[in-house]
Amino acid sequence: MTREETSKYTDLMADGRARMFTLDMEAKSVITFPSGDMRLPGPGLYTITGFAWSGRGRVQSVDVSIDAGKTWYPARLESTPEPMCTVRFSFPWRWDGTPVVLQSRCTDETGYLQPTLAELVAIRGDHGPAASIYHLNAIQSWAVAQDGGVSNVHA
Repeated sequence: MTREETSKYTDLMADGRARMFTLDMEAKSVITFPSGDMRLPGPGLYTITGFAWSGRGRVQSVDVSIDAGKTWYPARLESTPEPMCTVRFSFPWRWDGTPVVLQSRCTDETGYLQPTLAELVAIRGDHGPAASIYHLNAIQSWAVAQDGGVSNVHA
């Protein structure tokens, strides 16, 4: 076993045991617009865009939330998903200028639903800031502030 295999592809679990050689990439999506360090010029109509993928097979669907995961809406897949390939998604959004938290989540053809960070920590444990970084497929959250500034948050 090499240093990379043991340090990057081994995940410590909540019970202290190690899950070795975690090579499968589970379902993941990320919003790329708007995202970190961007600034929206003001209220108006925007298109939320991003990528989704799964190492388990095809992406089946992507949902977008504009209220930190309380409500989910289906996003449009911009191409036909292929096995273990990225797919672009989009979602029309009218921003009224109030602070919001944007999220996306992916479901793949096996039925696997991208987890929240809390759900992932409950399964794998929290063993420091670099724990499971190579396989961190938790839902990514972007906060849009009243001034249009976008920043990474854990919602």
